[in-house]
Amino acid sequence: MTPSLAFQRGQHSQFRGAKMALFIGPHLVTILRDEVDTIPWPGHWDLVGGGREGLESAADCAIRECHEEMGLVLDPGDLTWARRYERTGRFFWFFAAHLPQERQDDIRFGDEGQRFELVTAEAYLTNPGAIPRFQSRLSDYLDGKASHL
Repeated sequence: MTPSLAFQRGQHSQFRGAKMALFIGPHLVTILRDEVDTIPWPGHWDLVGGGREGLESAADCAIRECHEEMGLVLDPGDLTWARRYERTGRFFWFFAAHLPQERQDDIRFGDEGQRFELVTAEAYLTNPGAIPRFQSRLSDYLDGKASHL
C-alpha cells in the first residue's frame, strides 16, 4: 500500500502535527497519556505522534515522535499509508506503519505518558478511554486497507 495521493503530491508542507497507527505484529501501540490538566486528553489512550518541530516534513515528524516516545527507529519506507486531515482550519497527518513482531523487543518507552500497551485495533476502536478522533482515523485506515485487499 502506498501513501495517499495528497501526500505524494507534496501537500504535506503545511501541517501542525502527525500521528501514527503503529502496529507491532498484529498489535497496535497505544500510550496512556499523563494525568495533567495542561495537556489535551489527560488520562486517555493515545497513538504515537505529536506536534511538528521546525520545518520537518510530516513523515519526519511521525518518525521523530516514534523514536522519542517508543525508542523505535523507523525509515520513511516503513510508513505504508498517509492521509491529511483538517480540524479547526489546521492540518494534521495520520500515518500507518507495520513492523514485525520481533521489533517489540526494541521498544524503549519514553518519558511522555504513564505507560504503553499493545492492543488489537478493535480494542482501541471500542475503548471508551481512547481519543475519539484517533479512533476515527484508525477506522479510516482500516476501512481503506480492507477495500484494497
